[in-house]
Amino acid sequence: MKTDSIAIFPLGFPWETEDPFLFCVHHLDHYPKGNSDMGPDASLSGRPLGNDFVIKDGWRMYHGTTIPGFPSHPHRGFETITIVTKGYCDHSDSLGASARFGNGDVQWMTAGRGVQHSEMFPLLREDAPNTLELFQIWLNLPAAKKMAEPHFKMLWNKDIPQISDSGWELRLISGLFSGKQGPEAPPDSWAADPDNGVLIALVSLEPGAVFEIPAASKDSKRRIFMLEGGEIDLGGQTLQTGLGAKLPASSLTLKNGAGNARFLWLEGKPISEPVAKYGPFVMNDSDEIQRAMNEYQLTRFGGWPWPYPDNVHPREKGRFAQYPDGKIIEP
Repeated sequence: MKTDSIAIFPLGFPWETEDPFLFCVHHLDHYPKGNSDMGPDASLSGRPLGNDFVIKDGWRMYHGTTIPGFPSHPHRGFETITIVTKGYCDHSDSLGASARFGNGDVQWMTAGRGVQHSEMFPLLREDAPNTLELFQIWLNLPAAKKMAEPHFKMLWNKDIPQISDSGWELRLISGLFSGKQGPEAPPDSWAADPDNGVLIALVSLEPGAVFEIPAASKDSKRRIFMLEGGEIDLGGQTLQTGLGAKLPASSLTLKNGAGNARFLWLEGKPISEPVAKYGPFVMNDSDEIQRAMNEYQLTRFGGWPWPYPDNVHPREKGRFAQYPDGKIIEP
């Protein structure tokens, strides 16, 4: 479905993005109450444990076998931006960094030359359901930064700008909007240079709200992804839940319909370099991918300093971040 320079497309798994973004995944799992091990207090019989991506009873175990999530795995050549709006994520990595974050917090990790990390979803409540909503965005690194030192950064909910007007609210995770600047990106990120115009935002609209997307650089690529709501009018095109839209760089007025709506907005100047991908590695050519695989086999990107590949933190521990230098921050 296409009119002028607006193209509407269905959302798959993962979501289709454009350079400089590699892709985005949206996890929404209605987990039951937790058991004593912080896993689901429910039978796991019939699930393909270790590779459970089927939404059975409203939730998935992913690569976890007792606790949902993604046990230790490597990355090289790009960044992960993880937004947790509901529930919690427990992070551990080969740098020695760790964290528990959620309820609006964001983690930004530059994999650079190579890092291992785990992302587990502990079900902390034993007396009620544990809903999880999480977005993970992969942002590419240019060739000059692909072998940068890995970097770990937490953006706590309280430090993420919230901008609102008549009937809408925007949470600005990266970039510039309405005169306000999002949190500082890691030093080697494509988003660290304001000329690259990287913008990441979650936008909520009340019924009938009007929202203006301002003009961007003509080189920028921008997409929005409709998470919930009835219909949004995009200058004659209709965007519904489960659809995304590729937008022009020109300004655009969005008009919401009768229900509440929410969408993710990604924008940025393309890196415009060749992309070679193999699983968790993103480089510029196949030779670099092969070297990444060989180096991981030899070095494990620094090894794994945690007792379990699906490491989680004690149930009673609150939100926190421990940085590679040992510094601990609690929001």
